[in-house]
Amino acid sequence: MRRFCCSMTSFFASAFSVFDIYRDSSSTSHNEAPHIRHRNGWTSSVKKIVTSGTMRRIQERVLGTSKTGISNTTSDIWLLGACYKISQDDSSGNADATNALAAFHRDFSSRILITYRKGFDMIEDSKLTSDVNWGCMLRSSQMLVAQALLFHRLGRSWRKPLDKPLDRDYVEILHLFGDSEASAFSIHNLLQAGKAYGLAAGSWVGPYAMCRSWESLARSKREETNLEYQTLPMAVYVVSGCEDGERGGAPVLSIEDAARHCSEFSKGREDWTPILLLVPLVLGLDKINPRYIPSLQATFTFPQSLGILGGKPGASTYIVGVQDENAFYLDPHEVQLVVNFSRDDVEANTSSYHCDVVRHIPLELIDPSLAIGFYCGDKDDFDDFCSLASKLADESNGAPLFTVANSYKSSKHDSSEVRDDDPHGVMTMNDAEEGCLNEDDWQLL
Repeated sequence: MRRFCCSMTSFFASAFSVFDIYRDSSSTSHNEAPHIRHRNGWTSSVKKIVTSGTMRRIQERVLGTSKTGISNTTSDIWLLGACYKISQDDSSGNADATNALAAFHRDFSSRILITYRKGFDMIEDSKLTSDVNWGCMLRSSQMLVAQALLFHRLGRSWRKPLDKPLDRDYVEILHLFGDSEASAFSIHNLLQAGKAYGLAAGSWVGPYAMCRSWESLARSKREETNLEYQTLPMAVYVVSGCEDGERGGAPVLSIEDAARHCSEFSKGREDWTPILLLVPLVLGLDKINPRYIPSLQATFTFPQSLGILGGKPGASTYIVGVQDENAFYLDPHEVQLVVNFSRDDVEANTSSYHCDVVRHIPLELIDPSLAIGFYCGDKDDFDDFCSLASKLADESNGAPLFTVANSYKSSKHDSSEVRDDDPHGVMTMNDAEEGCLNEDDWQLL
C-alpha cells in the first residue's frame, strides 16, 4: 500500500504540474515561459479526468489540498514574528496594502528553502543518492535551523540579496546544509546523529525524533570544535515534557534546564548563550484539536518565532506564517539536483534555496504531530520569550501548548489542566512514540 501511495503521488504530482500556472523561480529555466497555455485535446481530456469528482478525491487523499497566493482577506499577516498590515482604510487607500504585500513577499522569498535532492553522495551503505519520498521531515527541520542561523548571524531584517556578491555569512549558512558528509548539517550527518532515535535512510521520522536528532548532532559538533568556531553557535533545548513517563499535561519549559543547556554549551564559561528551543507536540489524535489553533497562531507573533515543523498529514512542511485560519509554508517536496559550492563562493547560484510561490493550508488540516521552534539571542530575549509564553498559557482556556516554570519539578503539581484520559489533550511524546498514533498515518509522502 505504501509503494502504491508513493506511485500515485508521483503520478498526480506530474499530472497536476502540467496545469500549475505558478512557477518557482528555482525551477524555471531561462527558456521556459512562466505561464503556459495548453490547448490540445489530449491535455483537455486528461485535465477533465484528473479533476473529476472521483479522481479529485483520490488526489486530495494522497496529496492533500493546498492553495497558492494570498487570500482576499485584509487581516494582518504574521511571518516569523514580523507583522504585515494589509488592512485598507480610507486614509491610506490601496498603496499601504500593496507595499505591505510586497514587503511580505520579499520576506517570504528570503526564507531558506531546502527540498528533496537527487544525485548526492551515497548515504553510508544504503546506496541511496536521493531522499525523494522519505526525507521531507529532515528537510523541514533543516529549514528551521537555517532560519535560526540567519537570525543569529544576519538578523531578522536580512533579506535575500538582489545582486552579487552575496553576503558571506549567508553563503556559509547554505554550505552547512549541503548534501555531503563535509557539510555539518547535511542529511548524511543528521541520519548518523539520529540513529539512536530511529533515523535511517529511506525511512520516515516524526517531529520528536527529529528534534532529538538535532540535539545529538549539535552536541557532537560542539565536541569536535572549539567554542569560538561552533557551526551551530547556540545551545539546543528540546522541551519534551515529562521524561519519567507520566501521561497528560503540557510540556514544561524549565528555566533552570535552559540555563543548564547554556552552561554546557559554553563549557561553563558563560552564564547564558543564544539558545534554540524545540517543542515537539501531539495536539490531537487523527486531527488537530481546534482548542490549540489560537495558541499556534499566537506563537507566530513572538519575535523569537522560528515556525513549525509539520503540515499535511504524512507530508512534512515548514510552516512560517499565518493569516486568519491559514498557515503559510515552504514545501520540501520539489525534487532538485544536488548543488555544491564552497563556503566562500559569494558568486554562487543560490536560487534553488528560495521560493517565490506562497502556499497555504488551513490550520485545522495540519497534522497534530508537530514541533515549534524559537530562537533567543540572549538572556533578555529569553526572558521576553518566557513572559510571552506564560501569558499565552494563561490565556489558553486550560489548553496550553506548553508552560514555563523555574524548574521542572516545581511544575509537576501545576501541570494537570488536561487529564491523562482526555482524548483531546496534549499527549506526551512518550505516548506518541509508543504507538498512540498510527505510524502509517505518517508514511504517506
